Amino acid sequence: MATELSLSHPSDDHRGSALESAPSSVQPPTVGAVTTSTKTRAIARFSVVALDCPDPAALARFYSALTGWPLDPPGQSDGWVQLDPPDGRGAALAFQKVSSEYRPPQWPGQDVPQQLHIDFDVSDLDEGEREVLAIGARKHELQPAPDRFRIYLDPAGHPFCLVRV
Repeated sequence: MATELSLSHPSDDHRGSALESAPSSVQPPTVGAVTTSTKTRAIARFSVVALDCPDPAALARFYSALTGWPLDPPGQSDGWVQLDPPDGRGAALAFQKVSSEYRPPQWPGQDVPQQLHIDFDVSDLDEGEREVLAIGARKHELQPAPDRFRIYLDPAGHPFCLVRV
């Protein structure tokens, strides 16, 4: 039995529950020490996957050609380029400039692991922070714009952000 997801795009005027409940016969999966439930409300809505790279515009052009998704309007930041799904459904794909010493991932090896982070939208950063810390996230020491977004590490150390909407 599949669980249906109901997602909305950041430009939508309304926000509903991000996850429809599954039938009670479905057993909740266990992740490490955290047991997830198919009947709980979502803490946040998945909104953006951001890839680190040396040239965001060039990588965005590649993925625009691959996906058919339009590029941001001209004049956007050189440090961040974002492709939004044209139908307004699902997460955006963004490209974030990193230092000139960028080293591409050497997958599947771990000498230079994959480089990306995931953004999740929340209406209240403080409440979102309390909830993600309660399920095992760690707050990252670097917080460049804590009034707009906050950076955390998942239990495996992957970075993700809560973004105020």
